[in-house]
Amino acid sequence: MLAIGRKENWDLKETEQVTLISGLAHVLSTVIIGVLLGLIGIELNTHIEHFTHVIAPSILILIGLYFIRQHYVHHHFHLENQKITGKPKSKIIGALVIAMFLSPCLEIEAYFLMAGAKGWWLLTIISLMYSLITIAGMLFWIRFAYKGLLKLNWHKWEHSAGLISGGVLIVTGILSFFIY
Repeated sequence: MLAIGRKENWDLKETEQVTLISGLAHVLSTVIIGVLLGLIGIELNTHIEHFTHVIAPSILILIGLYFIRQHYVHHHFHLENQKITGKPKSKIIGALVIAMFLSPCLEIEAYFLMAGAKGWWLLTIISLMYSLITIAGMLFWIRFAYKGLLKLNWHKWEHSAGLISGGVLIVTGILSFFIY
């Protein structure tokens, strides 16, 4: 959002508004898929005795390994190579909202599956926590990065995201073997 906002000469308020709208689309698609997976988790837990103890943690570990593997085979696009200037603002925002809706956070989905085994109360808590943390985090990072207060190597962080997500999923899966 920040890169597009800067390319389009949006002020901080406009950039935050577009981030909020796009973030809500991203959260909505993630929670929809998460609740569906949670329903599967509820059903699996009633029919498979070892679901919460063995299968769900194994799924977390496998997804973590997948994200680490994808880190080494995934290719990123670069905004500098894309032509977006001259497009109407509404089309740019519409494209961002659609793109964010169609890119749910797959890293969190395994947690919804595990939460389903515990019931609706945990699915609701995870949905609310994910929504709040995601939207607040996006707005926080936009505000600080827009003002130039964060001088991080975003390109490096972007390329390391798969390793970080994969590692967190693997550790969570291993811990789940002992917690549940």
